Amino acid sequence: MAILSKKNNRPIPFDSVCSKEIASRSKEIGQSPKERSFARKWLAFFVSLLIIIGAPMAAYLFFQKARPSLLFQRFEVKKTLQETGSMKNSPSLQWWLSSGGVMLEGADMFSTNLGSLAKNSFWQKLYAKTNARDTDGGFYPQNIFRLVNRTERKNLDQQVYFNIDKINLSSSGYRNESNGVFFFNRYQDQNNLYYTGLRVDGRAVIKKKINSEYYTMAEKPVFSGKYDRQSDPDLIPLHQWIGIRSEVENLDNGSVMIRFFVDPYDNGNWQLALEARDDGNKYGGAPITSAGYGGLRSDFMDVIFKDYSFQELKS
Repeated sequence: MAILSKKNNRPIPFDSVCSKEIASRSKEIGQSPKERSFARKWLAFFVSLLIIIGAPMAAYLFFQKARPSLLFQRFEVKKTLQETGSMKNSPSLQWWLSSGGVMLEGADMFSTNLGSLAKNSFWQKLYAKTNARDTDGGFYPQNIFRLVNRTERKNLDQQVYFNIDKINLSSSGYRNESNGVFFFNRYQDQNNLYYTGLRVDGRAVIKKKINSEYYTMAEKPVFSGKYDRQSDPDLIPLHQWIGIRSEVENLDNGSVMIRFFVDPYDNGNWQLALEARDDGNKYGGAPITSAGYGGLRSDFMDVIFKDYSFQELKS
C-alpha cells in the first residue's frame, strides 16, 4: 500500500463540526469578562510552554488539549470491565483485561480508560505502587492496555477500527517509536504470540514473541513523517477511525503465513500492508502452529475501538 500523509488523510465527519464550534466560540471572545480571562490564561499557558520546552512540543501539547473530541463526548459508558490477574477470574465471557485498570464499554464501542483516574481511586493507588513509571503515578494505567479475547482460534481473521483520542506524553523510557495499536494473534501466554499492528512512528509491523524475546518479521512505513519523542511523538492520525486486520493460517508445509491489512479511511477498502512467513528457520525457532487467543494492545494513549471481530479464516 502507498505511504499516507498524516496531514492529508480524509478528515472524519465530525471534524467540520468541531471547526464550526471553535469558530462560533472564537467570535464571543471579548464579549464576556469570564471568557476574556479564560483566553488570557490559555495564551499564558501556551507562551510558558514555548519558553520551557520549545515551540514544536508546545504546539503539540496545546492543540491536543484545545481540539475538542466530539467522539469522546458522545461515548456513553454502559459498563466497565475491571482488570483481573487471570483469565478465569474475568467477569466477562468474551474478554480478559490483563493490564490497563479498566475497559470502558458502550453500546457499540469500547475503549481504554479515557483521561486521568481520580486520585486515591483503587487502580490509581494500585498502579502507583506496582508500576508508577509507566502509568504516571498510577493516573494513566491505559498506558499499558492489554485486552485478551477468550476465544481460541487457529486459522484466524481478526479486525477492528480504532480512534486515538490522545497520546499520553509520559516520561517513561518505554514510551518510544515502537508503541502503537496491535493485535494479539495465537496468544499462548504473554510471552508467546504473534503481534500485528501500527506503530506511532507510522510503520506497520509483524512480530513474533517467543519465550519473552521479540523478533521483527516484517515492517514498512504506512504514514509519512519523522517520529520524534518530543516534537512529533505520533504519526498515526488522531481523531480518525482507522481499520486494522490480520490473517494467520497454517500452510501445508508446516509454516505459518501472516498478513496484515489497513483501512486508513474507514471505507471498507482493506489494503495489504505486510505479509510474512514463519517456517521455523529464524524468528526464535519453531512457528506457533497451535490455536491461540486474540486480543488488543495499545501503548501510552487513550483510544476507542469499534467493529471488533475474531473469526475463523475462510479458505
